[in-house]
Amino acid sequence: MWKRDDAVKPAPPSGGPAAAGTGQSPNNLTTSPAPEPARSSDAARGMEKGPVNIGKSVVIKGELTGSEDLTIEGHVEGKIELRQNVLTIGSNGRIKAQVFAKSVVIFGEVTGNVTASEKVDLRDNGSVDGDIAAPRVAIAEGAHFRGSIDMQRAGAKAGEAAKTADAGSKAAPAPPAAAPAASQPASQAAPAAAGPR
Repeated sequence: MWKRDDAVKPAPPSGGPAAAGTGQSPNNLTTSPAPEPARSSDAARGMEKGPVNIGKSVVIKGELTGSEDLTIEGHVEGKIELRQNVLTIGSNGRIKAQVFAKSVVIFGEVTGNVTASEKVDLRDNGSVDGDIAAPRVAIAEGAHFRGSIDMQRAGAKAGEAAKTADAGSKAAPAPPAAAPAASQPASQAAPAAAGPR
């Protein structure tokens, strides 16, 4: 009988006299299930953080940018920019674009330049017609590549720019006594200017 009393007690508040006494109870009932769909949308948002796929039948013309890892099985023409993420060109992917990503893995065909801040991986049966610029490049046996490869590290490029800027800033404030050094080649003038600190 005790269980029967518990079953009877919840019934009156949900649809009995308490619901009739306050017109807001039915609204409260609708709001209590509302958090559950919010949780399911949070779960759906969590799934969006995984790799995104562009299917075989999808054709994109224009600029493609994003902040998630991306796998392309379709056709893209234009520009692809995922500078902080991994781009995978699937075996059905056909790309005619300039590609910029953190890492690029190529199983399909790319026509255009590929620039990666970490690595370009050209897998077997993959094809690139264009230039590759990345600190690390891997080309598998059976892959097709036509173009040039620049494996200069990004840090080295920044370092060279800093050295050039430093040499320019040190040469500019040189005293008039150092003016004859300006007639010397730049390679000899820079050490003379950098000597006294």
